[in-house]
Amino acid sequence: MTERGPAWVRRVRAQWRGILVLALVWVALWGRPTSATVLSGLAIAVAVVALLPLPSVRNRLVLRGRGFVVLVGRFGRDLVVASAQVARIALSRRRPHGALIGVRLRVAADVYLTIVAELASLVPGSIVVEAHRLTGTLYLHVLDLDLAGGADRVRADTLALEARVLQAFAPDDILRGAGLAPADPTARRRPRRGRGPADSRAPRGAES
Repeated sequence: MTERGPAWVRRVRAQWRGILVLALVWVALWGRPTSATVLSGLAIAVAVVALLPLPSVRNRLVLRGRGFVVLVGRFGRDLVVASAQVARIALSRRRPHGALIGVRLRVAADVYLTIVAELASLVPGSIVVEAHRLTGTLYLHVLDLDLAGGADRVRADTLALEARVLQAFAPDDILRGAGLAPADPTARRRPRRGRGPADSRAPRGAES
């Protein structure tokens, strides 16, 4: 059955996953998942997709329940920890040691690059000041590099955030390309053919 209706209706139907992601970002910007923020986020996301055509994200976003729960839970934890660190800096008299750090992500696709950049910027104490689409590199300004654990720790935390985003939204082929795909569960339980465990070794007299 072919789809009928105006072009903007077809775009909304085809990009419903992108609408959910945009609505999630909107709710995260407000900081409180109330009914008003959720409904307004969905309305704005539909308007953006309908009025400003976006690249199709079909077959590039797959909502994974377990990965999504881990992503949201860890993001909430990071918000609390980072807010406490920023408050500590504000109350102390020590001048923070800021730095600009480049992090090259595993996947350079726009949709994942955008989600990682948004979530990294929403955490207090860090903000993405530039993103290179061709190389998939994010440049983050860190408020206090010492409190963040150093440049290597910032890179590791950003890559860990990307891994959680991919495990929440990426299809299997992208996960495999990023080295994050789980092992094939059927490979470990594949039945052996031929000899059993007792017959794994041939009798000595049978060797030629």
